[in-house]
Amino acid sequence: MALSGGRRLHLAADTLSLRELLAVVESGVTFWRQRLESTDGVARTTAAAAIKDLSQILDSLATQIALGRETVQVTGRLPAQRLFPLPCAVCGRGNRASAKYCIACGTPLRPDLQAVPRVPPLPRLQIASRTDIGMVRPVNEDTLYTGEFTTANDTIGTLLIVADGMGGHQAGDVASTLATTTLKTYLTSALSHGVPTADAGWHALLQRAVLQANQVVYQHAQDHSYQQGMGTTMTVALVVGRRVHLGHVGDSRAYLINPAGVVNERLPWLQLTTDHSLVARLVDIGQITPAQARTHPQRNVVYRSLGGDATLEVDTRSHALAPGDTLLLCSDGLVNHVEDEELARMVLDASSVAQACAQLVARANEGGGKDNITVVMARVV
Repeated sequence: MALSGGRRLHLAADTLSLRELLAVVESGVTFWRQRLESTDGVARTTAAAAIKDLSQILDSLATQIALGRETVQVTGRLPAQRLFPLPCAVCGRGNRASAKYCIACGTPLRPDLQAVPRVPPLPRLQIASRTDIGMVRPVNEDTLYTGEFTTANDTIGTLLIVADGMGGHQAGDVASTLATTTLKTYLTSALSHGVPTADAGWHALLQRAVLQANQVVYQHAQDHSYQQGMGTTMTVALVVGRRVHLGHVGDSRAYLINPAGVVNERLPWLQLTTDHSLVARLVDIGQITPAQARTHPQRNVVYRSLGGDATLEVDTRSHALAPGDTLLLCSDGLVNHVEDEELARMVLDASSVAQACAQLVARANEGGGKDNITVVMARVV
């Protein structure tokens, strides 16, 4: 949507970015201030009134952004004023004649009242998971977890984990189970002493938790000679409020899927993690294509995993979540048989996250099921 002054507003489906709208309103204030300084009489009165109105809008937008809201719904249907005769001067929403505050934005409708901003409700998650031994392996070495973390007073968030064990049936399943149990225990203890308030704090917490899990797996392998060489990947997601915080090691993956597209990507999916595998590096440097990587004889070789060394580098990142987003964690047993485009389409076409998990596992088994298959899914509703 083009505007004067070369500015543009971008519509995503039926939503509009509050930050872009804020910039446009700020430009309007600047324009009318210039008019105020260069004109007089009736024009000055018009400019002053415009600045006053725009200032109220600025205050409302800033409040909504501070409360975590990033988009506003676009609609061509206004409320019926005959049913709601008291309009809000800030957002234009009609209210009942006896209302004290605007039902939409919390602005006081009487001059003797102070504003009470409306806090957007926290997102609700639909969660499902499934793990399968596949068609070839004698034992399932994958481990998954889904659950909530709570304090004495409130729920902190939701924890999702996928760990893909390596080292054979005497070690891989032990490694993934040890890592998952250790990480949960560490997070429970750490969060009981305080909850991070920014992305950097969550990243540091996840790094410490994964490093503790690595130390436990590594030491177990040193103490049990018949299990030396054991290891596991780990992809962990903490959904807190409207953000997801990720910790990642190995070639299990996390995706974000939304039918309206993800962030500025035109595709409806985005891989949030980087594979720590040999074939992924070969693709990065242009030695092989993504299609060749799927059948490369060394596609299962990872260069970073828990338990292989006493020291470890952990990837972390955070991402905003919006209604309609589906967060998907999986082991490589899924993506070895289901390409990203098909994976995203199956998730979006399924009637529920539980159905999507079942259909993805079935599809991987139809493709050969050469490895264990694990899927964890959380949809924002």
